[in-house]
This record gives sequence, structure tokens and C-alpha cells, in this order.
Amino acid sequence: MSGKRRVAVAGAGVSGLACAYFLKQKAAAAGTEIELRVFEKENRLGGTILTEEREGFVIEGGPDCFLSEKPWARELAQKLGMADRVEGTNEANKGTFILSGGRLHQLPEGIYLMVPTMIRPLLRSSLLSWPAKLRMGLDLFIPPRADGREETLAEFVTRRLGREALEKIAEPLVAGVHAGIPETMSLRASFPRFQKLEDEHGSLIRGMLAARAGRRKTPAPGANSTHTMFLTVREGLGGLIAELSKTFAAEEIVTGDSVTAVRASGAGEYLLTLSSGKSHSAQTLVLASPSYVSARLLSELDPDLARELEAIPYVSTATVSLAFREQDLPRLQGFGLVVPRTEGRRIMAATWTSRKFYNRSPQGFSLIRCFIGGANHPELIEMDDEAMTRMALEELHHIVLLHADPLFARVFRWPRSMPQTVVGHESRMTRIQERLKSHPGLFLTGGAYYGLGIPDCVHQGELVAEQIIESGII
Repeated sequence: MSGKRRVAVAGAGVSGLACAYFLKQKAAAAGTEIELRVFEKENRLGGTILTEEREGFVIEGGPDCFLSEKPWARELAQKLGMADRVEGTNEANKGTFILSGGRLHQLPEGIYLMVPTMIRPLLRSSLLSWPAKLRMGLDLFIPPRADGREETLAEFVTRRLGREALEKIAEPLVAGVHAGIPETMSLRASFPRFQKLEDEHGSLIRGMLAARAGRRKTPAPGANSTHTMFLTVREGLGGLIAELSKTFAAEEIVTGDSVTAVRASGAGEYLLTLSSGKSHSAQTLVLASPSYVSARLLSELDPDLARELEAIPYVSTATVSLAFREQDLPRLQGFGLVVPRTEGRRIMAATWTSRKFYNRSPQGFSLIRCFIGGANHPELIEMDDEAMTRMALEELHHIVLLHADPLFARVFRWPRSMPQTVVGHESRMTRIQERLKSHPGLFLTGGAYYGLGIPDCVHQGELVAEQIIESGII
């Protein structure tokens, strides 16, 4: 038996891999040796990050980019020696369209995360009525809320910017990112930045203008610039996972074998039962699986903790990627479109992938990706590939008058993949952290807890690695 501290990580999505990577780095810096095992039920790494190349097209099955204002994913790429492969969006084609009244309207320039920062584009916009435009401007005069009550995102947006801003801007943008419903999402847990803007500036508009003034010091985006809102990896986000995987020894990564049960021994170890029938023991255990999976694993060890984890809701999503000859498409503008639920359509959004990102399709060809399911239409992901593809094409026909048949289609389903930070999430996380104190050496990480974007997952993985080192158990 090795004298090294044995560490097991259950789940090799970006959260688990980042945690394992940082743990190795920090343990080495502290002069401590660990014996690491990362268990993953699939035969590949990356979780919902899945990149395929087909006939010169780069197809993302799950997320296709990450926010630049959250630095942790880009910093990880730099540590992995791939900074020159991180790219921004093609700003020559920038623009987002919103379906309203059956017509596409461009999101006004200067709208940043649903908050207006430029007056003239907002006044000229056909998306909003004049009363709605005036109502958004009242944000400058509405005092901050003083009672401290936790608000839903819908309550907050309606209070500060008005109902029409919620329905036509906030809801479709949120659905495109979180696949959630603003009426149930906790503002503080889902979008803490908005709460901070109100607290510090008394107004979303004033807060965003102050942030924009700070960003003016950043060079203007150019070709392949990384000074854009969204960033990706040249060969697809799978490149980030591939580089992460190179930092592990072959024996440290176990694919096709998952943790199915966790028990505690009297010797300060966690005894893991694996799907292969094998067992493994570890003194430190990081559960980087979805919270409902972690709940099942911990049901015997700590039923109360398991109940809290199981109570975190998830929604299911799917993506349909469609390849076309460029000459067969109508003229597509911007990066794509989002669809408010009030429009009654069956897709949440569509991205003109080969316009938004560089080198996503061969010359003369285009790639389009549709987003399906989410909290509003969970039943749609049950359609078979042919029916889902046909439905996506029918929606594109109605919305952008697309009549062409695709060269090929690729469907990806992600059941219970998107955790929802509903009202009460922060209180639940406090209770979860309290329960974890009863289990030294047990840690949780992943998108269900403190943010589901790639940068948040990387950041959480690093923080958990720091907690493990600082706890003195390694």
C-alpha cells in the first residue's frame, strides 16, 4: 500500500478535470505526493464538452464558448500552453436578433446582459415599444430595494426595467444560456452581478456605464481577438479537454467505470464501489458528478445531505447542428437569434456558428445550430433524431425562410444536464456546506453549486483543490 495520500475524483467533466489538475499542481508545490484516480462512466472525458469534426465542419455538441469577463477558463488555457489557440468571435458579423411578433428584430447595440448602455440605438430599435423604452430608462431613478428579500430574476428585471424588457430581452437571453425560467431563478444565485450593480450604483444602467468606461481601456476587437464577450478554442472546446488530459498519467484516469456507492470506513477512508464490480479506497473524495448522482452515492452515508443534493432541479436540452451550402441559405445576419417563449416556437435559439466563430465550416459552406428543450419544452428532447431535425428545419423555415435541405444533421441530447439555481439555492448551499463538515475529506464541485458556465466550473475546481490543500489532510 502506497504511503501517498489517496485522492479519488468521481466525474471527468471540466469541473472534475480542473479540480484534479489544480490539485496535482498545488500538491507538487507543497512538496506533497498524492495517488490520484479520476473515475468517469463514459469512455471519453469532458462531460457536456464534446467536439466533433466532420467533413471539415467543427461541431460542438454542448457548450461552444465561454465568457471572457470570467477569467478562469482563459487562465487555465494559458497554464496549459494553449493561449494562442483561444479566439474571440468574428466581430465583423456581430449582432443578435430576437423574434418578436413573428419578425426578427436586432438587439439594440449597447444592450449588455439585458441592460441598455447606449441611448440612440435603444430609441431606434423596433424590438421595444415606446412605453417599454421609457420604462427601461426609469431604472436610473428607481431606488434600490432595501428589505433584503430574495428576488427571482423575473421580479428583479420587471422592477428595474419593466415587463416588456423581461419578456423580449431577459427571458430569451437567459433561456439561451441557462435553459431556465426567470420566474423561478434566484437573482443572487444566478446573476449576482446584477444585484451587485444595484447595491453599488443604485441603478443597472449607471453600473453598466461605469463598467463600460473601464472596458474602454481594452483594445478594440480585431481579427481573432480575445477581447470579445465570448471566447472559444480554435479547434473547438474539446481542445481544452484534450490538453487537460495530457497532464495526467495513464493510470490516473479511469474511463468506462463509475462510482456507484460510497461508504465510510472507520479508518478515515471512503470506500468506493465501482460499476465494474471493483472497489477503491481513498482518503480524499471529490464528487464532481451532477448533484442528483452525488445524492445517490451519498444516500447511505448521509441521507440529509443526499436530500439537499437531490432537491437541486435540472432541465434537459438538445442541440441540432445542420450543415448547408452557403448558396442554399437565405441571407443570415448577426451571430444568430433567440426566441422568447411568448412566440410559442419550438426552439430556444439558433446560432449561425460559421458566422459567429472562425474556421467552423469549409469555404462556401455554413453551419447552423439550434437549441431545443429547456424548462419550457422538456418533452422535445424525447423526439428521435429524424423528427428533431425535421422540427428544427420547420422552425428555421418559419423564422428565417430557410427552405434548403441540410447536407447532414447531428443531434446531441443532454438529459438532466442544466442545473437550475432557483430561489432558496444560497440557503441550500449553506446547509450542504454544513453537512460536509461532518465528513472530513469529502468535497463537492460542479455546475450545480456556484455557477454552471465553464469559467465557473474551472474556478470551483481550483477552489476545491485549495480547500483540500489548506485543510491539511494532504
